[in-house]
Amino acid sequence: MKIYDFEGKKNISGDRIHQARTAMRLSQADLAARMQVNGVTIEREAISKIETGDRFITDYELMIFAKVLGVSLGWLTGQE
Repeated sequence: MKIYDFEGKKNISGDRIHQARTAMRLSQADLAARMQVNGVTIEREAISKIETGDRFITDYELMIFAKVLGVSLGWLTGQE
């Protein structure tokens, strides 16, 4: 069985990514640039879709989001 969404969203971390990004006063473009510096090719539009739950996040992207935003994977996934 394939799961395409969880409670209407394609990821569980978008809200937390948005929260951490705005706390750091980063624009979506700034976050995308920092992700790219860390080896993940991602555009501002993809960040927007992730934050609204309209795009899946890969495990390696989630790892780099945590690193760039200075938070733990547990926090991004709502486990902390």
